[in-house]
Amino acid sequence: MLPAAKPNAIQLQAKLFRGLADPSRLAILQALRTGSRTVGQIVTLTGLRQPNVSNHLACLRDCGLVSATPRGRFVFYALSDRRVDHLLHVADELLAEVAKGVYACSRYRHGEANHG
Repeated sequence: MLPAAKPNAIQLQAKLFRGLADPSRLAILQALRTGSRTVGQIVTLTGLRQPNVSNHLACLRDCGLVSATPRGRFVFYALSDRRVDHLLHVADELLAEVAKGVYACSRYRHGEANHG
């Protein structure tokens, strides 16, 4: 049984990981790992459409994972905290070890848990 104070922390952590589970948001975060970029640069790097990138950037910014800095007529987006890059790096390392199992896992489909 979970202590009374833990469910809020666990729910927040689950919400963070649900946000990271979106392939478009992950692609944007990956594109920002090497430095700040404009929406146009992110579109080019990810292959996503501009409205999609803008929508996901707003989500990532609202959640505090990405910062926006206006420079002239452009807005440059960057990871808001170096730990976001670190989290993605650790995920890469973990996947190097367990990718086959994650790929074959039948309990997850399209980012949703299969509880049946």
